[in-house]
Amino acid sequence: MTFHPDTLPDLKGKVYIVTGGNSGIGYYTVSHLAEHGAHVYLCARSVEKGTAAIAAIQKAHPGARVDLLQMDHLDLASVVAAARRVLAAEPALHGLVNNAGIMATPLATTRDGHEAQWQTNYLAHWVLTEHLLPRLRRTAAASPPGAVRIVNLSSSGHLAAPRGGIHFADLALAEGGPWPRYGQSKLANILHTRTLQRAYGPGSPASSARGEGGGEIWVSSVHPGIVGTNLTAGTEAGFAMRTTFSLLHMVGMQYPADKGAWTSLFCVAGPDMTAEQSGGYFEIHGRLGEPFWRSAAAKDEKLAERLEEWTRGR
Repeated sequence: MTFHPDTLPDLKGKVYIVTGGNSGIGYYTVSHLAEHGAHVYLCARSVEKGTAAIAAIQKAHPGARVDLLQMDHLDLASVVAAARRVLAAEPALHGLVNNAGIMATPLATTRDGHEAQWQTNYLAHWVLTEHLLPRLRRTAAASPPGAVRIVNLSSSGHLAAPRGGIHFADLALAEGGPWPRYGQSKLANILHTRTLQRAYGPGSPASSARGEGGGEIWVSSVHPGIVGTNLTAGTEAGFAMRTTFSLLHMVGMQYPADKGAWTSLFCVAGPDMTAEQSGGYFEIHGRLGEPFWRSAAAKDEKLAERLEEWTRGR
């Protein structure tokens, strides 16, 4: 990528939400947006960690407008409540970065009855996006194309999804292990992006219905690359994974978290993104070990439709 965060335009007057913003890729996504004048809601489960992250950003960028939005992805009621707080406070919303995630964690069930990776990585973000879409659409209707965008953080790990992509009969994949569960949730992020593109992206019926709350929304799914974050801390193979990441760092194949945020920043606010790129899957090219493809399931429109039907039926 030739993009650099320094090329972001003046974002004063624009409002963004970034989930998982207290550390890693999310932290630097918030920091760069705020540095360029945006008002950013930093979503975090821990008030203490979120507050500390905001203090660090404001120390680095005095005057940065960053507000804490407490949200626990393991509790969908918390996600809905957070969305309602933003809707009550903000008449316009220009960008949503669905960044929060967990990876290959031990099998666990949330209080909502869903497998933890599935809910954290996909379902909670779907719920948040769905509640914010009316405000995003209204903002898009009053703005030029490309002014409103949604970014879903996925991963090349979607290639680990089970045969068929999404195992609707047993989404917990109790016998499948942590990596297929992770892959399934990351695949769902890509399929969600395809659904949003079809409904609200350039050329969609909504994009031409500007007088009816329409206006096009640019959407993208992102594979940030091999990035040094705390994502591996909770994995079942945590020590082995951390060792692997350390080796990748030593040979220059691991990005720091700041650079890992660049693709998200390009997709949510980069001035050079085009309407033709909306709906795309963005990944880092040109390095050994980075896959240059999506699985067949990630391109399956019928699977995307089935996932949307399942989700709306919950």
